[in-house]
Amino acid sequence: MSFKDIIKKSVLESFTGSNITTTTVCVTLGITVIIALYIFLVYYLSTRKTFYNKTFNVSLAAIAVITASIILAMQSNLAISLGMVGALSIVRFRTAVKDPKDLVFLFWSISVGIICGAGIYEIAIIASLIVTIGLFALELTPVGNAAMILVVNCDSLDKEGEILEIVKHSCKRPSVKSRNASVTGADFVIECRVKEPAEMLKALKALAGVTGVSLLEHDGEVNF
Repeated sequence: MSFKDIIKKSVLESFTGSNITTTTVCVTLGITVIIALYIFLVYYLSTRKTFYNKTFNVSLAAIAVITASIILAMQSNLAISLGMVGALSIVRFRTAVKDPKDLVFLFWSISVGIICGAGIYEIAIIASLIVTIGLFALELTPVGNAAMILVVNCDSLDKEGEILEIVKHSCKRPSVKSRNASVTGADFVIECRVKEPAEMLKALKALAGVTGVSLLEHDGEVNF
């Protein structure tokens, strides 16, 4: 047999099915389902205090199983693998990810599917445990105090100096973010970090010309 015949035979054999048995498929998908349910539980526990998205969580579990199935199909036949590459290359996902933490779970689910599909279950299990420990450990790290938004309604813009004087007694470095003037009066939006908000609100409400005071919390970025 010549070298050309050897190459031709190896190429033809690569287009035929490999020895992936039904048992291998069941074991692979079974382990993937268990880890996918584990990811589902971790996502639920880590985001229940914020905005929990059940649809996204269900998608995470499904993505892991689907990815493992694709990897098994690509291992079984070279023609299928080439077709998968061509088909997946034209897919475009345009769903916006609102929380950067969701990207971690998304890549975690895809990685588990790829690793389990390749049959390296130990890496998928150990990596999942390490990611879980890292997520919950980093959640315990302290963060700075988030700034509050103070909205003051008064009769004119001339009250800004008196308002800031009262605010400075309750917090450090207040920052005026917005000044709005209208026929009926003026509004000030001030960013501040208040230790005793009740005392500050009472002092502002007692100021002559102030018609309304609101103090709002927000979940934006925290500046140290």
